[in-house]
Amino acid sequence: MADIAAAVETVSSGASLLDRKMKKSPAWVSTILVLAALVGGLAYIGTHVIQDLGNIRIISIWPYVLLAVALLIALSFEFVNGFHDTANAVATVIYTHSLEPNMAVVWSGLCNLAGVLTSAGTVAFTIITLLPVELILKVSSGAGFAMVFALLIAAILWNLGTWWLGLPASSTHTMTGSIIGVGVANQLLSASGGTSGVDWAQATKVFQVLLVSPLIGFGCAAILFAIAKVTIKYPELYQAPKDNTPPPWPIRLLLVLTCTGVSFFHGSNDGQKGMGLIMLILIGTVPTAYALNHAVTAHDMQDFLAASERAVSIVASHVDPNAILAGDPRSELTEYLRTKKLQPDTLIALRENIRDLEGDVQAYGDYKHVPASQQTNVRNDMYVTSEALRIMAKNHDVNLSSDEQAALNNYKAKVDKATKFIPGWVKVAVALALGLGTMVGWKRIVVTVGEKIGKEHLTYAQGATAELVAMATIFAADNFGLPVSTTHVLSSGVAGTMAANKSGLQFSTIRNIAAAWVFTLPAAALLSGTLFWLFRQFAS
Repeated sequence: MADIAAAVETVSSGASLLDRKMKKSPAWVSTILVLAALVGGLAYIGTHVIQDLGNIRIISIWPYVLLAVALLIALSFEFVNGFHDTANAVATVIYTHSLEPNMAVVWSGLCNLAGVLTSAGTVAFTIITLLPVELILKVSSGAGFAMVFALLIAAILWNLGTWWLGLPASSTHTMTGSIIGVGVANQLLSASGGTSGVDWAQATKVFQVLLVSPLIGFGCAAILFAIAKVTIKYPELYQAPKDNTPPPWPIRLLLVLTCTGVSFFHGSNDGQKGMGLIMLILIGTVPTAYALNHAVTAHDMQDFLAASERAVSIVASHVDPNAILAGDPRSELTEYLRTKKLQPDTLIALRENIRDLEGDVQAYGDYKHVPASQQTNVRNDMYVTSEALRIMAKNHDVNLSSDEQAALNNYKAKVDKATKFIPGWVKVAVALALGLGTMVGWKRIVVTVGEKIGKEHLTYAQGATAELVAMATIFAADNFGLPVSTTHVLSSGVAGTMAANKSGLQFSTIRNIAAAWVFTLPAAALLSGTLFWLFRQFAS
Protein backbone atom coordinates (compact mmCIF):
# COMPACT_ATOMS: atom_id res chain seq x y z
CA MET A 1 0.00 0.00 0.00
CA ALA A 2 2.90 2.33 0.73
CA ASP A 3 4.23 1.83 -2.83
CA ILE A 4 0.81 2.60 -4.26
CA ALA A 5 0.44 5.73 -2.14
CA ALA A 6 3.92 6.88 -3.15
CA ALA A 7 3.11 6.25 -6.81
CA VAL A 8 -0.04 8.34 -6.64
CA GLU A 9 1.80 11.13 -4.76
CA THR A 10 4.63 11.20 -7.31
CA VAL A 11 2.19 11.30 -10.20
CA SER A 12 0.47 14.28 -8.61
CA SER A 13 3.71 16.21 -8.04
CA GLY A 14 5.10 15.26 -11.44
CA ALA A 15 1.91 16.45 -13.08
CA SER A 16 2.22 19.97 -11.64
CA LEU A 17 4.44 21.17 -14.48
CA LEU A 18 1.99 19.75 -16.97
CA ASP A 19 -0.84 21.51 -15.15
CA ARG A 20 0.97 24.81 -15.57
CA LYS A 21 1.59 24.09 -19.24
CA MET A 22 -2.09 23.37 -19.75
CA LYS A 23 -3.00 26.74 -18.26
CA LYS A 24 -0.46 28.63 -20.38
CA SER A 25 -1.06 26.86 -23.67
CA PRO A 26 -3.31 28.44 -26.31
CA ALA A 27 -6.18 25.99 -25.92
CA TRP A 28 -8.61 27.80 -28.23
CA VAL A 29 -7.10 26.30 -31.39
CA SER A 30 -7.33 22.74 -30.14
CA THR A 31 -10.80 23.41 -28.70
CA ILE A 32 -12.05 24.46 -32.12
CA LEU A 33 -10.53 21.37 -33.71
CA VAL A 34 -12.07 19.12 -31.07
CA LEU A 35 -15.51 20.66 -31.46
CA ALA A 36 -15.30 20.47 -35.25
CA ALA A 37 -14.26 16.81 -35.15
CA LEU A 38 -16.93 16.00 -32.57
CA VAL A 39 -19.76 17.76 -34.42
CA GLY A 40 -18.70 16.37 -37.78
CA GLY A 41 -18.29 12.86 -36.38
CA LEU A 42 -21.65 12.87 -34.61
CA ALA A 43 -23.36 14.18 -37.75
CA TYR A 44 -21.74 11.44 -39.84
CA ILE A 45 -22.73 8.76 -37.32
CA GLY A 46 -26.30 10.00 -36.99
CA THR A 47 -26.81 10.26 -40.76
CA HIS A 48 -25.61 6.75 -41.45
CA VAL A 49 -27.46 5.15 -38.54
CA ILE A 50 -30.70 6.75 -39.76
CA GLN A 51 -30.00 5.42 -43.26
CA ASP A 52 -29.30 1.92 -41.94
CA LEU A 53 -32.41 1.80 -39.78
CA GLY A 54 -34.70 3.84 -42.02
CA ASN A 55 -36.35 0.89 -43.77
CA ILE A 56 -36.82 -1.22 -40.65
CA ARG A 57 -40.34 -1.48 -39.25
CA ILE A 58 -40.27 -0.74 -35.52
CA ILE A 59 -42.34 -3.26 -33.57
CA SER A 60 -40.91 -2.59 -30.11
CA ILE A 61 -38.76 0.21 -28.74
CA TRP A 62 -36.90 -2.04 -26.29
CA PRO A 63 -34.34 -3.47 -28.75
CA TYR A 64 -33.29 0.09 -29.55
CA VAL A 65 -33.04 1.00 -25.87
CA LEU A 66 -30.88 -2.09 -25.37
CA LEU A 67 -28.83 -1.11 -28.41
CA ALA A 68 -28.22 2.40 -27.02
CA VAL A 69 -27.14 1.05 -23.61
CA ALA A 70 -24.85 -1.58 -25.13
CA LEU A 71 -23.22 0.92 -27.49
CA LEU A 72 -22.71 3.35 -24.61
CA ILE A 73 -20.87 0.66 -22.62
CA ALA A 74 -18.81 -0.43 -25.65
CA LEU A 75 -17.76 3.14 -26.44
CA SER A 76 -17.02 3.71 -22.76
CA PHE A 77 -14.48 0.89 -23.02
CA GLU A 78 -12.81 2.67 -25.94
CA PHE A 79 -12.97 5.95 -23.99
CA VAL A 80 -11.12 4.33 -21.07
CA ASN A 81 -8.78 2.64 -23.56
CA GLY A 82 -7.76 6.17 -24.55
CA PHE A 83 -6.69 6.80 -20.93
CA HIS A 84 -4.11 4.04 -21.21
CA ASP A 85 -2.99 3.06 -24.66
CA THR A 86 -3.47 6.27 -26.63
CA ALA A 87 -1.93 8.27 -23.79
CA ASN A 88 1.28 6.33 -24.38
CA ALA A 89 1.36 7.66 -27.93
CA VAL A 90 1.44 11.29 -26.74
CA ALA A 91 3.65 10.68 -23.69
CA THR A 92 7.00 11.50 -25.28
CA VAL A 93 5.85 14.43 -27.42
CA ILE A 94 4.22 16.10 -24.39
CA TYR A 95 6.97 15.27 -21.93
CA THR A 96 9.67 16.64 -24.23
CA HIS A 97 7.62 19.84 -24.88
CA SER A 98 7.61 19.11 -28.61
CA LEU A 99 3.90 19.92 -28.68
CA GLU A 100 1.65 21.62 -26.17
CA PRO A 101 -0.59 19.08 -24.39
CA ASN A 102 -3.83 20.41 -25.88
CA MET A 103 -2.49 20.27 -29.41
CA ALA A 104 -0.76 16.90 -28.88
CA VAL A 105 -3.88 15.05 -27.76
CA VAL A 106 -5.96 16.56 -30.58
CA TRP A 107 -3.32 15.63 -33.16
CA SER A 108 -3.06 12.12 -31.70
CA GLY A 109 -6.84 11.81 -31.81
CA LEU A 110 -6.93 12.77 -35.51
CA CYS A 111 -4.17 10.24 -36.27
CA ASN A 112 -6.10 7.60 -34.34
CA LEU A 113 -9.13 8.42 -36.47
CA ALA A 114 -7.10 7.94 -39.65
CA GLY A 115 -5.75 4.61 -38.36
CA VAL A 116 -9.20 3.37 -37.37
CA LEU A 117 -10.77 4.38 -40.70
CA THR A 118 -8.09 2.63 -42.76
CA SER A 119 -8.08 -0.57 -40.67
CA ALA A 120 -9.23 -3.77 -42.35
CA GLY A 121 -11.01 -5.20 -39.29
CA THR A 122 -8.86 -8.35 -39.12
CA VAL A 123 -7.85 -7.75 -35.50
CA ALA A 124 -11.48 -7.11 -34.53
CA PHE A 125 -12.55 -10.53 -35.71
CA THR A 126 -9.47 -12.23 -34.24
CA ILE A 127 -10.70 -11.03 -30.84
CA ILE A 128 -14.22 -12.32 -31.61
CA THR A 129 -12.95 -15.84 -32.34
CA LEU A 130 -11.92 -16.11 -28.67
CA LEU A 131 -15.58 -16.00 -27.63
CA PRO A 132 -17.68 -19.16 -27.16
CA VAL A 133 -19.24 -20.00 -30.52
CA GLU A 134 -22.65 -20.79 -29.00
CA LEU A 135 -22.85 -17.29 -27.51
CA ILE A 136 -21.80 -15.67 -30.79
CA LEU A 137 -24.58 -17.53 -32.60
CA LYS A 138 -27.10 -16.51 -29.92
CA VAL A 139 -25.90 -12.96 -29.39
CA SER A 140 -29.48 -11.65 -29.54
CA SER A 141 -30.45 -13.82 -26.56
CA GLY A 142 -30.17 -12.91 -22.89
CA ALA A 143 -27.00 -15.00 -22.60
CA GLY A 144 -25.47 -13.15 -25.54
CA PHE A 145 -26.05 -9.75 -24.00
CA ALA A 146 -24.88 -11.01 -20.62
CA MET A 147 -21.63 -11.97 -22.36
CA VAL A 148 -21.12 -8.57 -23.99
CA PHE A 149 -22.03 -6.57 -20.89
CA ALA A 150 -19.90 -8.71 -18.55
CA LEU A 151 -16.68 -8.56 -20.54
CA LEU A 152 -16.98 -4.85 -21.34
CA ILE A 153 -17.82 -3.77 -17.78
CA ALA A 154 -15.02 -5.95 -16.36
CA ALA A 155 -12.51 -4.43 -18.80
CA ILE A 156 -13.64 -0.89 -17.98
CA LEU A 157 -13.38 -1.44 -14.21
CA TRP A 158 -9.87 -2.93 -14.39
CA ASN A 159 -8.62 -0.26 -16.79
CA LEU A 160 -9.95 2.52 -14.57
CA GLY A 161 -8.27 1.01 -11.51
CA THR A 162 -4.83 0.70 -13.09
CA TRP A 163 -5.12 4.15 -14.70
CA TRP A 164 -5.92 5.71 -11.33
CA LEU A 165 -2.62 4.35 -10.02
CA GLY A 166 -0.79 5.69 -13.09
CA LEU A 167 0.17 2.18 -14.27
CA PRO A 168 0.48 1.63 -18.05
CA ALA A 169 -1.62 -1.56 -18.05
CA SER A 170 -2.73 -3.07 -21.35
CA SER A 171 -6.31 -2.76 -22.61
CA THR A 172 -5.57 -5.67 -24.98
CA HIS A 173 -4.50 -7.83 -22.06
CA THR A 174 -7.59 -6.78 -20.11
CA MET A 175 -10.00 -7.54 -22.94
CA THR A 176 -8.41 -10.95 -23.55
CA GLY A 177 -8.76 -11.85 -19.88
CA SER A 178 -12.38 -10.69 -19.83
CA ILE A 179 -13.24 -12.80 -22.86
CA ILE A 180 -11.62 -15.89 -21.35
CA GLY A 181 -13.46 -15.33 -18.07
CA VAL A 182 -16.80 -15.25 -19.88
CA GLY A 183 -15.89 -18.36 -21.89
CA VAL A 184 -14.92 -20.38 -18.83
CA ALA A 185 -17.97 -19.22 -16.86
CA ASN A 186 -20.29 -20.05 -19.76
CA GLN A 187 -18.88 -23.55 -20.02
CA LEU A 188 -19.05 -24.17 -16.27
CA LEU A 189 -22.69 -23.06 -16.28
CA SER A 190 -23.52 -25.42 -19.15
CA ALA A 191 -24.50 -29.04 -18.69
CA SER A 192 -21.19 -30.40 -19.99
CA GLY A 193 -18.97 -28.28 -17.70
CA GLY A 194 -15.22 -28.05 -18.23
CA THR A 195 -13.46 -25.33 -20.22
CA SER A 196 -13.75 -26.58 -23.80
CA GLY A 197 -15.91 -23.57 -24.68
CA VAL A 198 -12.77 -21.43 -24.81
CA ASP A 199 -10.77 -21.51 -28.04
CA TRP A 200 -7.51 -22.18 -26.22
CA ALA A 201 -5.50 -22.47 -29.43
CA GLN A 202 -6.54 -18.97 -30.48
CA ALA A 203 -6.13 -17.69 -26.92
CA THR A 204 -2.60 -19.14 -26.77
CA LYS A 205 -1.78 -17.33 -30.01
CA VAL A 206 -2.87 -14.02 -28.45
CA PHE A 207 -0.98 -14.83 -25.22
CA GLN A 208 2.21 -15.42 -27.18
CA VAL A 209 1.92 -12.04 -28.88
CA LEU A 210 1.25 -10.29 -25.56
CA LEU A 211 4.24 -12.06 -24.01
CA VAL A 212 6.71 -11.56 -26.84
CA SER A 213 5.84 -7.96 -27.78
CA PRO A 214 7.24 -6.37 -24.56
CA LEU A 215 10.45 -8.37 -25.00
CA ILE A 216 10.67 -7.15 -28.59
CA GLY A 217 10.03 -3.59 -27.41
CA PHE A 218 12.74 -3.78 -24.74
CA GLY A 219 15.37 -5.50 -26.89
CA CYS A 220 14.84 -3.64 -30.16
CA ALA A 221 14.66 -0.23 -28.46
CA ALA A 222 17.87 -0.93 -26.54
CA ILE A 223 19.69 -2.01 -29.72
CA LEU A 224 18.34 0.90 -31.79
CA PHE A 225 19.29 3.41 -29.10
CA ALA A 226 22.82 1.96 -28.84
CA ILE A 227 23.23 2.17 -32.63
CA ALA A 228 21.97 5.77 -32.62
CA LYS A 229 24.53 6.79 -29.98
CA VAL A 230 27.35 5.39 -32.10
CA THR A 231 26.18 6.69 -35.49
CA ILE A 232 24.29 9.94 -34.82
CA LYS A 233 26.58 12.58 -33.34
CA TYR A 234 24.06 15.21 -32.30
CA PRO A 235 24.56 15.98 -28.58
CA GLU A 236 21.20 17.69 -28.07
CA LEU A 237 19.44 14.48 -29.06
CA TYR A 238 20.65 12.75 -25.89
CA GLN A 239 19.61 15.47 -23.47
CA ALA A 240 16.54 15.50 -21.21
CA PRO A 241 13.91 18.25 -21.56
CA LYS A 242 14.61 21.45 -19.66
CA ASP A 243 11.79 23.47 -18.10
CA ASN A 244 9.28 24.42 -20.82
CA THR A 245 11.87 24.81 -23.59
CA PRO A 246 11.04 22.88 -26.79
CA PRO A 247 13.86 20.83 -28.34
CA PRO A 248 15.74 21.99 -31.48
CA TRP A 249 13.48 21.80 -34.52
CA PRO A 250 15.02 18.63 -36.09
CA ILE A 251 14.44 16.75 -32.83
CA ARG A 252 11.02 18.28 -32.46
CA LEU A 253 10.06 17.17 -35.97
CA LEU A 254 11.33 13.63 -35.28
CA LEU A 255 9.28 13.33 -32.08
CA VAL A 256 6.12 14.69 -33.73
CA LEU A 257 6.55 12.19 -36.57
CA THR A 258 7.00 9.26 -34.18
CA CYS A 259 3.95 10.38 -32.17
CA THR A 260 2.00 10.53 -35.44
CA GLY A 261 3.08 7.01 -36.39
CA VAL A 262 2.30 5.45 -33.01
CA SER A 263 -1.10 7.18 -32.87
CA PHE A 264 -1.98 6.03 -36.39
CA PHE A 265 -0.95 2.42 -35.86
CA HIS A 266 -2.56 2.36 -32.42
CA GLY A 267 -5.85 3.33 -34.04
CA SER A 268 -5.41 0.70 -36.72
CA ASN A 269 -4.83 -2.06 -34.11
CA ASP A 270 -6.25 -1.17 -30.69
CA GLY A 271 -9.26 0.62 -32.09
CA GLN A 272 -10.44 -2.62 -33.65
CA LYS A 273 -10.96 -4.41 -30.33
CA GLY A 274 -14.13 -2.50 -29.59
CA MET A 275 -15.33 -2.69 -33.19
CA GLY A 276 -15.82 -6.45 -33.14
CA LEU A 277 -17.89 -6.24 -29.96
CA ILE A 278 -19.93 -3.35 -31.33
CA MET A 279 -20.72 -5.45 -34.40
CA LEU A 280 -21.93 -8.27 -32.14
CA ILE A 281 -24.18 -5.76 -30.39
CA LEU A 282 -25.56 -4.48 -33.71
CA ILE A 283 -26.14 -8.00 -35.00
CA GLY A 284 -27.91 -8.96 -31.77
CA THR A 285 -30.22 -5.96 -31.65
CA VAL A 286 -30.78 -4.98 -35.30
CA PRO A 287 -29.93 -8.08 -37.39
CA THR A 288 -32.00 -6.86 -40.34
CA ALA A 289 -29.54 -4.00 -40.89
CA TYR A 290 -26.24 -5.48 -39.72
CA ALA A 291 -26.27 -9.31 -39.82
CA LEU A 292 -25.16 -9.32 -43.48
CA ASN A 293 -23.12 -6.86 -45.52
CA HIS A 294 -25.61 -5.01 -47.69
CA ALA A 295 -22.84 -3.16 -49.53
CA VAL A 296 -21.70 -6.14 -51.64
CA THR A 297 -22.13 -5.76 -55.39
CA ALA A 298 -23.83 -7.97 -57.97
CA HIS A 299 -20.37 -8.98 -59.16
CA ASP A 300 -19.50 -10.10 -55.62
CA MET A 301 -22.61 -12.26 -55.56
CA GLN A 302 -21.65 -13.98 -58.79
CA ASP A 303 -18.15 -14.61 -57.46
CA PHE A 304 -19.69 -16.11 -54.31
CA LEU A 305 -21.87 -18.51 -56.31
CA ALA A 306 -18.94 -19.64 -58.46
CA ALA A 307 -16.76 -20.18 -55.39
CA SER A 308 -19.63 -22.07 -53.71
CA GLU A 309 -19.94 -24.56 -56.55
CA ARG A 310 -16.24 -25.28 -56.42
CA ALA A 311 -16.28 -25.62 -52.61
CA VAL A 312 -19.23 -28.05 -52.67
CA SER A 313 -17.48 -30.27 -55.21
CA ILE A 314 -14.25 -30.31 -53.16
CA VAL A 315 -15.93 -31.20 -49.86
CA ALA A 316 -18.21 -33.75 -51.57
CA SER A 317 -15.16 -35.51 -53.01
CA HIS A 318 -14.01 -36.33 -49.47
CA VAL A 319 -17.28 -37.86 -48.23
CA ASP A 320 -19.61 -40.65 -49.30
CA PRO A 321 -21.84 -39.07 -52.00
CA ASN A 322 -24.82 -41.05 -50.73
CA ALA A 323 -24.32 -40.11 -47.07
CA ILE A 324 -27.24 -38.30 -45.44
CA LEU A 325 -26.95 -36.13 -42.37
CA ALA A 326 -29.45 -37.07 -39.69
CA GLY A 327 -29.22 -33.84 -37.69
CA ASP A 328 -28.93 -30.11 -38.34
CA PRO A 329 -25.80 -29.06 -40.29
CA ARG A 330 -25.25 -25.91 -38.21
CA SER A 331 -25.50 -27.83 -34.93
CA GLU A 332 -22.98 -30.38 -36.18
CA LEU A 333 -20.52 -27.68 -37.24
CA THR A 334 -21.05 -25.79 -33.97
CA GLU A 335 -20.07 -28.91 -32.04
CA TYR A 336 -16.96 -29.25 -34.20
CA LEU A 337 -16.02 -25.63 -33.44
CA ARG A 338 -16.49 -26.28 -29.72
CA THR A 339 -14.53 -29.54 -29.52
CA LYS A 340 -12.11 -29.13 -32.47
CA LYS A 341 -12.60 -32.86 -33.16
CA LEU A 342 -13.60 -33.97 -36.65
CA GLN A 343 -16.48 -36.46 -36.62
CA PRO A 344 -17.80 -38.61 -39.51
CA ASP A 345 -20.74 -36.23 -39.99
CA THR A 346 -18.70 -33.01 -39.86
CA LEU A 347 -17.75 -32.93 -43.53
CA ILE A 348 -21.27 -33.96 -44.53
CA ALA A 349 -22.61 -31.05 -42.49
CA LEU A 350 -20.09 -28.71 -44.14
CA ARG A 351 -21.14 -29.88 -47.59
CA GLU A 352 -24.83 -29.37 -46.79
CA ASN A 353 -24.25 -25.94 -45.25
CA ILE A 354 -22.29 -24.71 -48.28
CA ARG A 355 -24.96 -26.09 -50.59
CA ASP A 356 -27.78 -24.48 -48.58
CA LEU A 357 -26.02 -21.11 -48.54
CA GLU A 358 -25.56 -21.26 -52.29
CA GLY A 359 -29.27 -21.95 -52.69
CA ASP A 360 -30.20 -19.07 -50.38
CA VAL A 361 -28.07 -16.57 -52.28
CA GLN A 362 -29.46 -17.75 -55.63
CA ALA A 363 -33.01 -17.48 -54.32
CA TYR A 364 -32.69 -14.01 -52.81
CA GLY A 365 -30.22 -12.60 -55.33
CA ASP A 366 -28.80 -10.08 -52.85
CA TYR A 367 -28.06 -9.97 -49.14
CA LYS A 368 -30.34 -6.94 -48.80
CA HIS A 369 -33.27 -9.01 -50.02
CA VAL A 370 -32.85 -11.81 -47.51
CA PRO A 371 -36.06 -11.66 -45.40
CA ALA A 372 -35.63 -10.00 -42.01
CA SER A 373 -36.57 -13.24 -40.26
CA GLN A 374 -33.77 -15.09 -42.09
CA GLN A 375 -30.91 -12.58 -41.88
CA THR A 376 -29.58 -13.98 -38.60
CA ASN A 377 -29.95 -17.59 -39.74
CA VAL A 378 -28.04 -16.99 -42.98
CA ARG A 379 -25.31 -15.12 -41.10
CA ASN A 380 -24.93 -17.88 -38.50
CA ASP A 381 -24.67 -20.53 -41.22
CA MET A 382 -21.99 -18.45 -42.92
CA TYR A 383 -20.14 -17.91 -39.64
CA VAL A 384 -19.92 -21.60 -38.66
CA THR A 385 -18.96 -22.53 -42.23
CA SER A 386 -16.12 -20.00 -42.31
CA GLU A 387 -14.84 -20.95 -38.84
CA ALA A 388 -15.02 -24.67 -39.65
CA LEU A 389 -12.91 -24.12 -42.77
CA ARG A 390 -10.40 -22.07 -40.74
CA ILE A 391 -9.96 -24.74 -38.07
CA MET A 392 -9.82 -27.60 -40.57
CA ALA A 393 -7.03 -25.82 -42.44
CA LYS A 394 -5.13 -25.00 -39.26
CA ASN A 395 -5.41 -28.52 -37.83
CA HIS A 396 -5.00 -30.28 -41.20
CA ASP A 397 -8.08 -32.36 -40.42
CA VAL A 398 -8.72 -33.15 -44.08
CA ASN A 399 -6.15 -34.31 -46.62
CA LEU A 400 -6.48 -31.60 -49.26
CA SER A 401 -4.30 -30.79 -52.22
CA SER A 402 -2.82 -27.30 -52.48
CA ASP A 403 -5.31 -26.40 -55.24
CA GLU A 404 -8.24 -27.64 -53.15
CA GLN A 405 -7.09 -25.68 -50.12
CA ALA A 406 -6.65 -22.54 -52.22
CA ALA A 407 -10.19 -22.93 -53.59
CA LEU A 408 -11.65 -23.37 -50.09
CA ASN A 409 -9.68 -20.34 -48.88
CA ASN A 410 -11.15 -18.34 -51.75
CA TYR A 411 -14.66 -19.47 -50.79
CA LYS A 412 -14.02 -18.58 -47.14
CA ALA A 413 -12.93 -15.07 -48.19
CA LYS A 414 -16.23 -14.62 -50.08
CA VAL A 415 -18.19 -15.73 -47.01
CA ASP A 416 -16.20 -13.44 -44.72
CA LYS A 417 -16.95 -10.49 -46.96
CA ALA A 418 -20.63 -11.00 -46.18
CA THR A 419 -20.24 -11.33 -42.40
CA LYS A 420 -16.95 -9.75 -41.29
CA PHE A 421 -17.51 -6.11 -42.13
CA ILE A 422 -17.48 -2.89 -40.11
CA PRO A 423 -19.60 0.13 -41.16
CA GLY A 424 -17.78 3.43 -41.46
CA TRP A 425 -19.85 5.06 -38.70
CA VAL A 426 -18.70 2.42 -36.20
CA LYS A 427 -15.07 3.28 -36.98
CA VAL A 428 -15.77 7.00 -36.52
CA ALA A 429 -17.54 6.38 -33.19
CA VAL A 430 -14.61 4.30 -31.89
CA ALA A 431 -12.09 6.91 -33.03
CA LEU A 432 -14.00 9.71 -31.27
CA ALA A 433 -14.22 7.68 -28.05
CA LEU A 434 -10.48 6.92 -28.14
CA GLY A 435 -9.60 10.56 -28.80
CA LEU A 436 -11.85 11.94 -26.06
CA GLY A 437 -10.46 9.41 -23.60
CA THR A 438 -6.92 10.50 -24.40
CA MET A 439 -7.79 14.14 -23.77
CA VAL A 440 -9.23 13.33 -20.35
CA GLY A 441 -6.77 10.79 -19.00
CA TRP A 442 -3.36 11.30 -20.59
CA LYS A 443 -1.58 13.03 -17.69
CA ARG A 444 -0.96 10.11 -15.30
CA ILE A 445 0.51 7.87 -17.98
CA VAL A 446 2.69 10.68 -19.41
CA VAL A 447 4.34 11.25 -16.04
CA THR A 448 4.93 7.52 -15.52
CA VAL A 449 6.53 7.07 -18.95
CA GLY A 450 8.64 10.25 -18.71
CA GLU A 451 9.90 10.14 -15.14
CA LYS A 452 9.12 6.90 -13.33
CA ILE A 453 10.55 4.11 -15.52
CA GLY A 454 14.19 5.22 -15.49
CA LYS A 455 16.19 6.83 -12.69
CA GLU A 456 16.96 9.68 -15.06
CA HIS A 457 14.43 11.70 -17.02
CA LEU A 458 13.57 10.58 -20.54
CA THR A 459 15.82 12.05 -23.24
CA TYR A 460 14.73 13.01 -26.74
CA ALA A 461 16.54 10.06 -28.32
CA GLN A 462 15.03 7.60 -25.86
CA GLY A 463 11.50 8.83 -26.55
CA ALA A 464 11.97 8.73 -30.33
CA THR A 465 13.59 5.27 -30.24
CA ALA A 466 10.84 3.75 -28.09
CA GLU A 467 8.14 5.15 -30.37
CA LEU A 468 9.88 3.97 -33.57
CA VAL A 469 9.98 0.43 -32.18
CA ALA A 470 6.34 0.68 -31.09
CA MET A 471 5.33 1.82 -34.59
CA ALA A 472 7.11 -1.08 -36.26
CA THR A 473 5.76 -3.68 -33.83
CA ILE A 474 2.14 -2.57 -34.13
CA PHE A 475 2.46 -2.37 -37.93
CA ALA A 476 3.72 -5.96 -38.04
CA ALA A 477 0.91 -7.13 -35.74
CA ASP A 478 -1.64 -5.43 -38.01
CA ASN A 479 -0.36 -7.33 -41.03
CA PHE A 480 -0.71 -10.63 -39.19
CA GLY A 481 -4.15 -9.72 -37.83
CA LEU A 482 -2.98 -9.99 -34.22
CA PRO A 483 -3.87 -7.77 -31.26
CA VAL A 484 -0.85 -6.17 -29.60
CA SER A 485 -0.53 -3.80 -26.65
CA THR A 486 0.71 -0.29 -27.39
CA THR A 487 1.21 0.13 -23.64
CA HIS A 488 3.43 -2.94 -23.27
CA VAL A 489 5.56 -2.21 -26.31
CA LEU A 490 6.14 1.48 -25.59
CA SER A 491 6.77 1.26 -21.84
CA SER A 492 9.12 -1.72 -22.32
CA GLY A 493 10.82 0.23 -25.12
CA VAL A 494 11.45 3.15 -22.77
CA ALA A 495 12.86 0.70 -20.21
CA GLY A 496 15.12 -0.77 -22.92
CA THR A 497 16.57 2.63 -23.81
CA MET A 498 17.18 3.37 -20.12
CA ALA A 499 19.08 0.09 -19.79
CA ALA A 500 21.09 0.75 -22.96
CA ASN A 501 21.98 4.23 -21.73
CA LYS A 502 22.92 2.84 -18.29
CA SER A 503 20.48 5.33 -16.81
CA GLY A 504 19.18 2.78 -14.33
CA LEU A 505 15.61 1.62 -13.82
CA GLN A 506 13.20 2.49 -11.03
CA PHE A 507 12.43 -1.03 -9.96
CA SER A 508 9.48 0.03 -7.81
CA THR A 509 7.74 1.28 -10.95
CA ILE A 510 8.88 -1.71 -13.01
CA ARG A 511 7.60 -4.00 -10.27
CA ASN A 512 4.22 -2.28 -10.19
CA ILE A 513 3.91 -2.39 -14.00
CA ALA A 514 4.94 -6.06 -14.02
CA ALA A 515 2.46 -6.85 -11.25
CA ALA A 516 -0.32 -5.16 -13.21
CA TRP A 517 0.76 -7.14 -16.28
CA VAL A 518 0.76 -10.47 -14.41
CA PHE A 519 -2.51 -9.92 -12.55
CA THR A 520 -4.45 -8.25 -15.36
CA LEU A 521 -5.48 -11.43 -17.13
CA PRO A 522 -6.62 -13.49 -14.10
CA ALA A 523 -8.22 -10.47 -12.42
CA ALA A 524 -10.14 -9.48 -15.55
CA ALA A 525 -11.14 -13.12 -16.15
CA LEU A 526 -12.43 -13.54 -12.59
CA LEU A 527 -14.29 -10.24 -12.71
CA SER A 528 -15.93 -10.88 -16.09
CA GLY A 529 -16.79 -14.49 -15.18
CA THR A 530 -18.46 -13.32 -11.98
CA LEU A 531 -20.40 -10.60 -13.79
CA PHE A 532 -21.48 -13.08 -16.47
CA TRP A 533 -22.80 -15.47 -13.82
CA LEU A 534 -24.62 -12.57 -12.15
CA PHE A 535 -26.17 -11.29 -15.38
CA ARG A 536 -27.25 -14.82 -16.35
CA GLN A 537 -29.40 -14.95 -13.22
CA PHE A 538 -31.55 -12.22 -14.76
CA ALA A 539 -31.29 -13.18 -18.45
CA SER A 540 -32.57 -16.35 -20.06
